[in-house]
Amino acid sequence: MHQLREPYLLTPGPLTTSLATKSAMLRDWGSWDSDFNQLTAAICRRLLTVAHAEASHVCVPLQGSGTYAVEAALATLLPRDGKALVLMNGAYGQRMARILEYLGRNFMPLDMGDYLPPLPDQVEAMLDADPGITHVAVVHCETSSGILNPLEAIAEITQRQGRRLLVDAMSAFGALPIDARELPFDGLVASANKCFEGVPGFGFALLRRDALEQCQGNSHSLSLDLYDQWTAMERSGQWRFTPPTHVVAAFASALEQHEAEGGVAGRLARYARNKEVLVEGMRAMGFHTLLADRWLSPIIVTFHAPGHLHFDFNLFYRLIKQRGFIIYPGKLTEVDSFRIGCIGQLFEEQMRGVLTAIRAVLDEMGIPDGSPR
Repeated sequence: MHQLREPYLLTPGPLTTSLATKSAMLRDWGSWDSDFNQLTAAICRRLLTVAHAEASHVCVPLQGSGTYAVEAALATLLPRDGKALVLMNGAYGQRMARILEYLGRNFMPLDMGDYLPPLPDQVEAMLDADPGITHVAVVHCETSSGILNPLEAIAEITQRQGRRLLVDAMSAFGALPIDARELPFDGLVASANKCFEGVPGFGFALLRRDALEQCQGNSHSLSLDLYDQWTAMERSGQWRFTPPTHVVAAFASALEQHEAEGGVAGRLARYARNKEVLVEGMRAMGFHTLLADRWLSPIIVTFHAPGHLHFDFNLFYRLIKQRGFIIYPGKLTEVDSFRIGCIGQLFEEQMRGVLTAIRAVLDEMGIPDGSPR
């Protein structure tokens, strides 16, 4: 069965966007024009407002994928003689460590594997044991497993120990609450194509102003130097290099829709309902979530692959796609798994639709249920 409409993306981004967001890309913008500069400035103001960070932080946008923005933030905020404690429980924490290897910056890993969050007591013990650690880097929602890390507790310990915090909030900001008045962080990084439901093309960092002011010369790269990007935009209101104008315009529309839905609270309520419907329906078919309920996030859920001898993920994926839904492969090292996202322009109707599709595909493959090995 083939669908005429484009499939729904049940992925952690890029994701299904609204018609209004797509339509915003139909206009051409001059990248140095005052109208576009005002659009960029308004986006930055709104992002700071979402994080309650207007008084303490600045917003610096950057061309490229979310990983570009993460690398830029690490390179800008971490001095060349600094040392980071990198908290890892999946591919994106590991990616931060790999970035630091490329940068030649000193770091210490705390790797929890695929199943568990970094426990605050462990973080505190490592900071106690190594006074040379200047920064802590953590992923808020680790989408390789869907685990939601205890950001508030980690932030409190980091501040109490006199260290600085960098948060990869790529798959969380916009749907999970962040309040800079209560959560002490020097940097928080996200991108356009996640919980704000824009399209890919740029990321952004919310950076504590007094910390950023000390970062001149830290970066290894002109293109990825957030200090230089910030000071140039402060002077001229313009991006230093050609911005993704259509993507920025789409994001401005997406931010308006985010506010109309009720902001962070409204977006979280919809995503949480999506997750509830998904998990309940998948468990009814015998599937097991990778994580215990206490660690599940409303962003994406990882399921063990069925243990039946007929199961082949590539065929499973193709048959579900034919029914109008694109899911996501697993990204774990030790467990056969796949992931289903709850974010984007998805509602209860789409979540029940993918459940119906999965049941039909299991039947077509001759698999009675989703029980793992």
